[in-house]
Amino acid sequence: MKKLINEPDGVLVDALNGVAAAHPSLSVNVADRYVTRAGGPRSGKVGLVSGGGSGHEPLHGGFVGYGMLDAACPGEVFTSPVPDQILAATKAVDAGSGVLHIVKNYTGDVLNFQMAAELAADSAVRVESVLVNDDVAVENSTWTAGRRGTGATVFVEKIVGAAAEQGANLATAAALGKEVNERSRSFGVALTPCTVPAAGKPGFELAEDEIELGVGIHGEPGRTRGKLVTAKEITAIALEAIHADMPLSGEVLVMVNGMGGTPLIELYVVFDAVAKWMTAHGVGITRSLVGNYITSLEMAGCSITVCRLTPQLTQLWDAPVETPALRWGR
Repeated sequence: MKKLINEPDGVLVDALNGVAAAHPSLSVNVADRYVTRAGGPRSGKVGLVSGGGSGHEPLHGGFVGYGMLDAACPGEVFTSPVPDQILAATKAVDAGSGVLHIVKNYTGDVLNFQMAAELAADSAVRVESVLVNDDVAVENSTWTAGRRGTGATVFVEKIVGAAAEQGANLATAAALGKEVNERSRSFGVALTPCTVPAAGKPGFELAEDEIELGVGIHGEPGRTRGKLVTAKEITAIALEAIHADMPLSGEVLVMVNGMGGTPLIELYVVFDAVAKWMTAHGVGITRSLVGNYITSLEMAGCSITVCRLTPQLTQLWDAPVETPALRWGR
């Protein structure tokens, strides 16, 4: 195992210290393991909290800032954050208008965020939750009951984050997050496995000519293991799976997301194939992201996420954002 780390058990704390040193716009509580905006919550604004296992950077800490999250709770690598740290983050960003939890559909995340919400209610903090379950590849996988939460998490955090900045109340923010999730679908493909530092070896094996179609962001098995084919063919497999589950039409937002070990040039090769597929099917890509937004450590591969836009969703997507990993309009 070759990694730029000090000790396998100290990766999260060292990384949090690095985030604190690199981003003065953030406040990092290393002891309680959560990240918030510097300066504290804004009175009257709904707070947005998300989190999950580390190893998916920039998700979630990289999306804390104006126009997106108020706080993020990182667990150990590929391990859910615990209720106490979620509760601490929730209380830290509550400004009297309630807090929205944005939760990816993994069993540990769901249970721990639910417990934190119940504890917050005991402290008179109003909490609503949005469950993200956009992955069309499989259901009832290794880590989940139902579909996994993947790329749509970024869409929910950005769009709901914009609405919260504009004064949306808690019920409106929750309903909007659910709408974005319902209008979004994802499909991922792995070319190589990844290695969790504490494990010291790859989480699964792929032959030189094999790929995992429908892989999860922790390396969970997908729909099938197949032979390596062209980017155009891989893209078609992903988009046909998305289209079969949610027929695509009108204007869409597309994210071609790297898993951590894929060169940007290859992601643009995939996006070219996406654009050509969409054109052939009469779908217009009016907004897009290409890059590493939800990674799986050093896994090579990509995921494709599509959201069917409405005028309101487009306006909120275009609204200003300023976070370490996403920024425009300010």
